[in-house]
Amino acid sequence: MSKIVPNLWYTDKAEEAAAFYASLLPNSKVDSVTALPADTPSGPAGSVKVVEFTLMGQPFMAISAGPLDPFNHAVSFMVLCDDQAEIDRLWAALSEGGRTEQCGWLRDRYGLFWQITPTVLGKMMKDPDRARAKHVTEAMLKMTKLDIAMLERAYDGG
Repeated sequence: MSKIVPNLWYTDKAEEAAAFYASLLPNSKVDSVTALPADTPSGPAGSVKVVEFTLMGQPFMAISAGPLDPFNHAVSFMVLCDDQAEIDRLWAALSEGGRTEQCGWLRDRYGLFWQITPTVLGKMMKDPDRARAKHVTEAMLKMTKLDIAMLERAYDGG
């Protein structure tokens, strides 16, 4: 087991969210769901559920324990996509019932923030030719869902 496991606090629906994410991403599954057997500040025995799940090989935990602090932009999950079809599929699924934002960001129906990003973008933005990196950055800043072909055109100076 990983020594660092992100733990997500949901008002409710942690189990539903974990199953949804696992259905979208390869090498993903819900590992277990455990109801806490004692009364807690978040509810009576059995009402608070701890969900252990794996996304793309990374272990996570989630808890359905009532309102506390909502998710925000300070923490997001970046999914690196190898092609536009993968970006399009994840964008459509994760944004349904949520909200899309600039630069490949979205907030899903459960409130969690995601960045759906082409794998190649990191290489382009780190290019030693800072003019090329600037062109691709400027193109990205104008997009909501990222478009690999448009990013490549900007990177190539077009």
